[in-house]
Amino acid sequence: MALQCGILGITNVGKTTIFNCISNTKGETNAFAFSATKSNIGLVQVPDPRLYELEKHQVTDKIVNTTVEIVDIPGLTRGSNKGEGVGNKFLGDIRNTDALIHVLRCFDNDALPHIDGSVDPVRDMETIDFELQVKDMESVEKKLQRLEKLVRAGDKEAKHGIEVLTKYRDHIGNFNNARSLDVKPEEKKHVDDLFLLTMKPVMYVCNVDEKSAVSGNKYVEKVKEALKGKNAEILVIAGAVEAEIAELESIEDRLAFLKDAGLDEPGVDKMVRAAYKMLNLQTFFTVGPMEIRAWTIKKGMTAPQAAGVIHSDLERGFIRAEVMKYHDFVTLGSEHACKEAGKFYIEGKTYVVEDGDILHIRFNV
Repeated sequence: MALQCGILGITNVGKTTIFNCISNTKGETNAFAFSATKSNIGLVQVPDPRLYELEKHQVTDKIVNTTVEIVDIPGLTRGSNKGEGVGNKFLGDIRNTDALIHVLRCFDNDALPHIDGSVDPVRDMETIDFELQVKDMESVEKKLQRLEKLVRAGDKEAKHGIEVLTKYRDHIGNFNNARSLDVKPEEKKHVDDLFLLTMKPVMYVCNVDEKSAVSGNKYVEKVKEALKGKNAEILVIAGAVEAEIAELESIEDRLAFLKDAGLDEPGVDKMVRAAYKMLNLQTFFTVGPMEIRAWTIKKGMTAPQAAGVIHSDLERGFIRAEVMKYHDFVTLGSEHACKEAGKFYIEGKTYVVEDGDILHIRFNV
């Protein structure tokens, strides 16, 4: 599924360093603010240990992880909404994403000066929020003007739209993000076409120095305090350390490096999984001797819709799905054992696929 997660933040916070740790493409990193002229786009494999557990019970030629597209958006600053640092173009790139990873600088480094002269992740977070809010206010105001013309022409639906948009205008105007406004689900249709920047789900990544990789530091505590009660996902990642780990080719070397740093897994792996969850995605598997593959679907998708992710013909000619649960398969050890234990299910068109389902699609075109 072509879903995008954008990495954004103030310039010189380590976004591209983190992007390079996880992406199949590499962006250029340097200490000069606004040196980047375009966003970097890369595919990121979603780490899933279940694939290798499945391989223990089904010999296969290859394992294929599911992926998410990550967009590394060059650093923003105050005035980006007016085009500072070619900010307007990058704000447009943010609009095309489905969710955001907001990287905050939580480390000191005299060799990498902060654009505002001092390290303050809460201030940086507020700066980015403000820039996005300004663009959202512009979008809301423009639509209000269009709807006011329709109201004068007697359009009753437009009148209700104005009521909803006015709520958003007042909310954003008070320096709040659109995602935090409590509105009825049916009211959101009036802003869906605006793709508001502050409506997108967001998680915060505190980029720290090596000694703060495990327990964080004073900057991380300030971020946690500022986001208290907002149900925000906060991760702590030592970007420079992660970059060194990513350069190691041997799994054994990576594990040894992680152990020395006091970590049990790369922080960027946690970040990718969290991004996957934030996008409201889940995984189903296909298992066979040629490949064991993870597939991405939106939560709530039915078996025919999941089949369509594999190939449109499978959805068009869907007959039934043969389903095994991941836990049953790895516990019992084989498809035959699942059948013997009554854990092999035949499901029709209304079946809602669950995370970890192993599917075999029967179809006829």
